[in-house]
Amino acid sequence: MRLVSYTHDASPLRLGAQADDLVVDLATLAARAGEPLPLDLLSFIRAGAAAQDTARRLLAGGPAAWPAEAVHRIEEVSLAAPLRPGKIIGVGLNYVEHVEESSRSLDTDKERPSRPVLFSKPATAVTGPGQPILHNADLTTQLDWECELAVVIGRTAFRVSEEEAYEHIFGYSIVNDISARDQRRSGQWFFSKGQDSYAPFGPAVVTADEIPDPMALDLSLRVNGVTKQKSNTRHMLFPIARLIADISSGVTLEPGDVIATGSPAGVGAGMVPPEFLHPGDTVEATVEGVGTLTNPVVDAR
Repeated sequence: MRLVSYTHDASPLRLGAQADDLVVDLATLAARAGEPLPLDLLSFIRAGAAAQDTARRLLAGGPAAWPAEAVHRIEEVSLAAPLRPGKIIGVGLNYVEHVEESSRSLDTDKERPSRPVLFSKPATAVTGPGQPILHNADLTTQLDWECELAVVIGRTAFRVSEEEAYEHIFGYSIVNDISARDQRRSGQWFFSKGQDSYAPFGPAVVTADEIPDPMALDLSLRVNGVTKQKSNTRHMLFPIARLIADISSGVTLEPGDVIATGSPAGVGAGMVPPEFLHPGDTVEATVEGVGTLTNPVVDAR
């Protein structure tokens, strides 16, 4: 399933399943069948396999079986960030070529890390598809991009082995890990990466069964239509299972938590000369099988 959070005619946020150019309201579909389903994606994830099975069964009839009041064309709705995670865990230096460009442009270690490099973003950094990335020139002149595959946790995970890791994944999405490079403080990245709008997220969450091999997905990023990043998740230094095992060795991952699995090479700071985002720019982050997350950059002063 390709799940989205959306509004229609100023409605409260709703949970929908996208099928081509249609969005099906899952709670409305379920109500017509006399069955309950949550109204939002986080509650849907927490409801577990039973809710997913119900949704799949109700969707199986196709458009001919869906009641008209449950169906909207995609252009008639406004998509939002799929959910507000309890926590967003970022992974730094997780693509080999990005390790090299970061050592050259960001003064990080030249050696490949022996364990995942982790940081966090607050939930207040999340913004949805089409929503603005805020550029405050009083705070930064080095606003940068990073296209990343996002892993959405579906089951509580603590001290999970690599072999068990995939059992705890609900699905996959995209995070654009926006960074104010000139706001790193004594080596710490929280303010650099955690400001409001610095975690564009979406446009959908695709359930794990729809992505048979998340370690073989093309990903790319464009600024104003020009490709800046182009890689594949197979080039991760630490694969998804290793990330979940490492994080959960000491931090409980809960349903709806998001792991942003790291950026490939091609960030603005690594360009010669460096390139950064400015008001008026448009950023498009694409992950195979998930879609494209598009956000404008606006002046926030």
